[in-house]
Amino acid sequence: MSTDAVTRPTFDLQSHSVHSDGHLPAAEVVAHAAAAGVELMALSDHDTIDGVEEAIRAGAERGVRVVPTTEISAVDGVHEDLHVLGYGVDHRDAVLCERLRDAREDRVLRAQRMGDRLRELGFEVDPAPLEARRAAGKPIGRPHLAAAVLAHPANAARLEAEEHGSVSSFIPAYLIPGAPAFVARTHPTVTEAIGWIHEAGGLAVWAHPFWDIDDAAEVLDSIDRFREAGLDGVEAFYPTHDAEQAGLLVERCGERRLLTTGSSDFHGPDHRLFSSFLAFDLHGLEPNLGPIAAGALSVGE
Repeated sequence: MSTDAVTRPTFDLQSHSVHSDGHLPAAEVVAHAAAAGVELMALSDHDTIDGVEEAIRAGAERGVRVVPTTEISAVDGVHEDLHVLGYGVDHRDAVLCERLRDAREDRVLRAQRMGDRLRELGFEVDPAPLEARRAAGKPIGRPHLAAAVLAHPANAARLEAEEHGSVSSFIPAYLIPGAPAFVARTHPTVTEAIGWIHEAGGLAVWAHPFWDIDDAAEVLDSIDRFREAGLDGVEAFYPTHDAEQAGLLVERCGERRLLTTGSSDFHGPDHRLFSSFLAFDLHGLEPNLGPIAAGALSVGE
């Protein structure tokens, strides 16, 4: 990997495929990464590692190192959806697979409850795409539930009146904490997620802290708490992290001897926010990928 990372990163350590909330098959995600000049990437689908093998094969064909990764959605107090990235996990580990399956089933039940609430609020929910994902064993999250509402023709007039023309506008109106159709998750906790990752041979990194928590003091306090639970690093560089936020994260991680990673959080070329690889800024700061820079950690490719 290029050492000119401060000004021109060649790593991108979070992306998503159709196995969670991305738009492309895993091999096509890798193809987009290669075309953008990525040398080291992670396919980090939510609560699953189903696409990792395909991504590794595609990476070998295109000269891109793919780190076996999953992104676990976790609970921490009032925060029902913090994300912990597990880098270098053994993607064939039966225990990890079972734990992620349980987490996905919890997401399915949660989606069902939120769907019920949306119907109580007068929306129709198209069951076909949700049932297709469930039958394929793929996670069902808020983007899929929102899309099922937007796809139903009975909702068209109301959605137009409320100016909800996309998943990105519908979710904050109805499916985030405090919104009328939101249902909280109960597990795993951040501590449990870190434990799952370590037991599968990986490193645990808190994803995009300032995406989920606005208050800088709370973010820094959370880093300290999570470090006590075994956290290995923080995603300091992210499309929505500004220079001040990235600087705070790098400084605290340096003091606590934690890794600092970065990503564009690629979801697909047509995504409203996360449509391009390497679309994040290092703000002149030095990332610390540690063993992640080597690709696989304790796990053989």
